[in-house]
Amino acid sequence: MTDYVLSAETRASLMTVSTASVATALYKRGLRNQFVHNVRPVAWKGVNMVGQAFTLRYIPAREDRNPITVFRNADHPQRVAIETCPEGWVLVMDSRKDARAASAGSILVTRLAIRGGAGIVSDGGFRDCEGIGRLDMPAYCQNPSAPTNLTLHEALDINVPISCGDVAVFPGDVMLGDADGVMVIPAHLVDEIAEECTGMESFEDFVLEQVLEGAVVIGLYPPTTEKAQADYAAWREKSGR
Repeated sequence: MTDYVLSAETRASLMTVSTASVATALYKRGLRNQFVHNVRPVAWKGVNMVGQAFTLRYIPAREDRNPITVFRNADHPQRVAIETCPEGWVLVMDSRKDARAASAGSILVTRLAIRGGAGIVSDGGFRDCEGIGRLDMPAYCQNPSAPTNLTLHEALDINVPISCGDVAVFPGDVMLGDADGVMVIPAHLVDEIAEECTGMESFEDFVLEQVLEGAVVIGLYPPTTEKAQADYAAWREKSGR
């Protein structure tokens, strides 16, 4: 869907920025709905998730198509997605915002992690969340859910445009996850968003220091006074940021 390739430099920049900063930067460009709703880290490890999106789409399960024996099929889309998601990419699942059945469990997610996946995101549920939470690879879902996906979901399409948490996700878009949740950055905007947000994080660190020292936010955030701008310039020179 895109020829964009996430560079090591841009990935490193995005590892240092927040979903809040990205949301603001995208809003400046007219994009208001890029935060994946009702999705949280299974276990926050203090490190961002960054990677391009490799997608899997579920539809409602129909009983005659989804007996437990379908997992014996070598071409079952859920298993194929786990085995074909590129190294350094994030597997993103459209589970129809329905967490009553799991869209994956710890064995499959562990396999994805071993293959070098950068993360996994589902707007539905995961089973065996305790095991998933012990992995180094970031994982995001709505809620834990014990029932197998076959009870409610049929895995159908791989690497097509999907909806995840009411956000359009196109293959190759960049997923940024932090402790708050997950943002979807359109591929054509990723590099400029990363550059802008790196500067935003620097400024917000400065502002927080000022607030902790008793400064008022009017004129400081945003920096509408000459003093605030001069203080920030001096802080950057002193801090090297």
